Amino acid sequence: MLKTGRGAEAPPFLVMDVIAAANARASALPAGAPGILRMEVGQPSTGAPRGAAEAAIRALQAGAPMGYTEAFGLRSLRERISLHYATQYGAAIAPGRIAVTVGASGAFPLAFLAAFDPGDRVAMAAPFYPPYANILTALGMVPQLLPCDASTRFQPTLAMLEALDPRPEGLIVASPCNPAGTMLAPEDLQAIAQWCHANGVRLISDEIYHGLSYGMAESTAAGFSDSAIVINSFSKYFSMTGWRIGWMVLPEDLLRPVECLAQNMFISAPHVAQVAAEAAFDCRAELEANKAVYGRNRAALLAGLPAAGFDRLAEADGAFYLWADIGHLTNDSVAFAARMLAEAGIAATPGVDFDRARGACFLRFSYCGAEAEMAQAAPRLRAWLTPP
Repeated sequence: MLKTGRGAEAPPFLVMDVIAAANARASALPAGAPGILRMEVGQPSTGAPRGAAEAAIRALQAGAPMGYTEAFGLRSLRERISLHYATQYGAAIAPGRIAVTVGASGAFPLAFLAAFDPGDRVAMAAPFYPPYANILTALGMVPQLLPCDASTRFQPTLAMLEALDPRPEGLIVASPCNPAGTMLAPEDLQAIAQWCHANGVRLISDEIYHGLSYGMAESTAAGFSDSAIVINSFSKYFSMTGWRIGWMVLPEDLLRPVECLAQNMFISAPHVAQVAAEAAFDCRAELEANKAVYGRNRAALLAGLPAAGFDRLAEADGAFYLWADIGHLTNDSVAFAARMLAEAGIAATPGVDFDRARGACFLRFSYCGAEAEMAQAAPRLRAWLTPP
């Protein structure tokens, strides 16, 4: 029998299976039937901002070659990202420390390979974004889960980190986080960043939902630690998922290692996407209007879901997710989500995707869909769970 590699054992990212099931269900609906409400994936219903798309069109019409760029991306885009850190956070980040990547998804393996070796332990809060653990495992590293719940706002604490023996080689934090939508207060992120630096733990801060927060101040780990790796993306706030464009802020000691890895693994991020991404920074009015839609969706669901039977929700500080404890309704979130899709026409993601130990009693709802569709969710769920 032929050998297969460690990567062949990577578990599925279940939300992708839910997408496929929802697509199949939608295609089988009879004409005139109510549509499927898509609440399973973090796919903004809004497209790329107009100014970003027009910049790409202009560049193509002008005959720009759209070839390979430097591995770390266009200098002008890196300078624009640097300016973003100065204006948004008051953080001085040199353009030379910024790497443009093939989405945040392309940044994670670069970060993990540059910072860690096979066998190294990388801690993270549970629940967590599934590819963190899946990519680490495929690379031979060891995810070290920190069970979190509402009492810690689904975020790691210094007490948890201090209790780890031996210390992990790395820590991943996300604020706002997926799936719970909770955030670390600036002082808490600062304390964690400083603890990591003092204890030789490489911090990786996932900040891809920055721009999508509701009342709590956002802060970047790049402002608190020169040894942290920061990962961000144009997919969420900028609504550019399919453009596959993200970035990293790197510490000095990892610049050349990540550059060499990027050269070999990706060559460069798509040139045309980089042109559009640079222009996206000048589309704030449109992007804030998108955020206002998400905010109204969030408010409607926070008001309507409890009356529909989903009354145990995490504090939704940011991103565009609601993490619902459904332990009073089921202990099998996979089966529950499948029934909800089949019977209520609502697609959501089972919690086991984000927490294999406890996720059977949780469900994640995404609310970045169209406002008219999100307004139907709570009434439809209420009718499903409490039929006449």
